[in-house]
Amino acid sequence: MKTIKIGSIGCGGRGTLVKNAHQPENGFIISAVSDLDENAFKEYKELCGDNIFTTNNYKDILKIDDIDVVFITTPDYLHEEMAINALKAGKAVYLEKPMAITIEGCDRILQTAFETGSKLYLGHNMRHFASVLKMKEIIDSGIIGDIQTVWCRHFINYGGDAYFKDWHSEQRYSNGLLLQKGAHDIDVMHWLAGGFTTKVSGMGKLSVYDKCSRRPTEQKGIVEWNDDNWPPLEQKDFSPEINVEDSSMIMMQLDNGVQMSYNQCHYAPDCTRNYTFIGTKGRIENIGDTGKCQVWVYTSRKSAFHDPDIKHQLFPVEGTHGGADPLIVNEFLNFVAKNIKTSTNPIAARYAVATGVKATESIRTGGGLLEIPKLSDEIINYFENGQQK
Repeated sequence: MKTIKIGSIGCGGRGTLVKNAHQPENGFIISAVSDLDENAFKEYKELCGDNIFTTNNYKDILKIDDIDVVFITTPDYLHEEMAINALKAGKAVYLEKPMAITIEGCDRILQTAFETGSKLYLGHNMRHFASVLKMKEIIDSGIIGDIQTVWCRHFINYGGDAYFKDWHSEQRYSNGLLLQKGAHDIDVMHWLAGGFTTKVSGMGKLSVYDKCSRRPTEQKGIVEWNDDNWPPLEQKDFSPEINVEDSSMIMMQLDNGVQMSYNQCHYAPDCTRNYTFIGTKGRIENIGDTGKCQVWVYTSRKSAFHDPDIKHQLFPVEGTHGGADPLIVNEFLNFVAKNIKTSTNPIAARYAVATGVKATESIRTGGGLLEIPKLSDEIINYFENGQQK
């Protein structure tokens, strides 16, 4: 059995999901990690041994010939450069979502993967959430008929703890939170509705966190989730510069006729995603998105609010992000080693970003209806064919 060696670029923070890939018994070992914070190396030495290669410069990893695979889990604004360089170095790439912070950046990554033949995989782990998989199963069964309209409400009670205290708060680093957070939801809605957005419009604003006290420029932002950080206007130590929206609402027209809406709020008291899919025979919605949650199915007509006709009870799954992280890492490794078809798709990841980018542009330019640029048939066919020419 050939051993596949793995490098991790940005191994701290979100990068810790790569630890799921260290499977010596299956022929996968983490042999190199990079991060600007050397404290992140300690747990990898404990997991993989003291001989693991560590560096502050990700390009050092790309120069190692016998590293076959790299995980890129750095801040969003670094994705484009790092992914392109890794693909050119002949590495199979796991790239955390969002693919990039511009449409052009996404398209350059896709073009590089096409030209080099290096495998590209996008980390849209919500496609492995039990709640999302159950909703897809129900929709595919036909019990609610043909999907016609979709919406999602995303309540983010930790917005002030996280996204407004570090680089996420600035457009130059994140573009907007319709990419960092919304890319997940837009991808799920596209996937379950069976199409991609062609036109989008939006409204939104920065309405709460711009009024909170700021930290000094020279002081590093501390991102921590704490239930005591409440109410929103009493929080402190926000980023010196905040120019992204803390609430957004967008409307989308899909290429298959389905219409969708998405609302995102970063100062809600609770934290959950609530999807609703309505078809020609009924509707479904999720109550909670991970852990002990439910999917409700309505198939009969009644005159007022009533209990659903069917309740699907789901239970906690072992592993981070509702059990999705181990599953998505294993899917990527099987794609690399055995070319097994994946549930994620670089084309879908690109359209999630493109929708978020154009929605953000609409919000900031008066709310007009904007078109999503299309990809070439050549690129689409390549990725839909399992990255085979």
